[in-house]
Amino acid sequence: MESYQVLEWGQSLQRVLARTPEPTGTEVLVKVVACGVCHSDLHIREGAYDLGSGRSIDLGKIGIHLPLTLGHEVVGRVEACGPDADLSVGAACVVYPWIGCGTCRHCLHGIELDCETPRSLGTRRAGGYSDHVLVPHPRYVLGHDGIDPLVAASASCSGLTAYSALKKLPRHGPEETLVLIGAGGLGLAALGLVRHLTGARVVVVDANPEKLELARAQADDVMDIRAADSVSRLREFAGGGAVAVIDFVGLPQTFEWALAALRKGGSLVVVGLFGGGVPLSLPLLPMRHLKIIGSYVGTLQEFKDLLELLRRPDVHTVPIQQRPMAEINDIFEEIRQGRVPGRVMVTP
Repeated sequence: MESYQVLEWGQSLQRVLARTPEPTGTEVLVKVVACGVCHSDLHIREGAYDLGSGRSIDLGKIGIHLPLTLGHEVVGRVEACGPDADLSVGAACVVYPWIGCGTCRHCLHGIELDCETPRSLGTRRAGGYSDHVLVPHPRYVLGHDGIDPLVAASASCSGLTAYSALKKLPRHGPEETLVLIGAGGLGLAALGLVRHLTGARVVVVDANPEKLELARAQADDVMDIRAADSVSRLREFAGGGAVAVIDFVGLPQTFEWALAALRKGGSLVVVGLFGGGVPLSLPLLPMRHLKIIGSYVGTLQEFKDLLELLRRPDVHTVPIQQRPMAEINDIFEEIRQGRVPGRVMVTP
């Protein structure tokens, strides 16, 4: 089995050859057809998340250990099953990677992504930057009939993250304005889904003109966040401010821009993990009746619901390019520099 692994925090992924695992119990061995490349993999490779004010999360201290095979947007085929896993060998499948311990109160209520001791593929256990991935139970191996395999793969993270963030907001009418900050893989995934989940007008905000052009065809308006008048322009467009902002970037600058763009009673959903921190005026939250919500990927049920939605022919999907897995370190650098439109899928 050929994999690309983090062997040392902050260093390039290395090609590693090892014996292909044999599934036992409820395990399912999936032969990887393609795996999406996510910006969060860059954070994991570095071994820390920036919390602002000189603080950070050291991943090695929260149960993420090396060596680690990254990659969590996996589409493939069932190659083998343990004796307690009842799946058809050869079946095309997409993998739900956000797996919990299975026994805590979160897992027992179907919210495994809130598990305190997760076993997520590509972040805690070996993931899809490989030619095989071992999945602990068949319930995480889903069919994707009627969906392009690469779209199904991207749905397990970028699509699911966008879908879950949008579902955290009430359905608004055309008199309201929803803002999406970020026109990368997450923002474009949300833009493709948003018309099916809300009737609000949609504005996309980014600092990259090329990405804004990608978004323009589906958005009611696009705005360059670097423009000095971008907040006032948004508030004028929205008739006093946005009813909601979803921040798919997660920088201090985007957070502060979002708060300034909201109307009274508005909601800010923070999704992006770029990092940092901001001073926050606490009285403004109750005085302006604001809601700040964190959103991280999505539940298994949300993933199933999203796959059903993606079977509709009128759903727009993220632009996807396919490249060899051997180019993974070059792709990481291109993503770091903001030079990748949409999503990249790597193939073994």
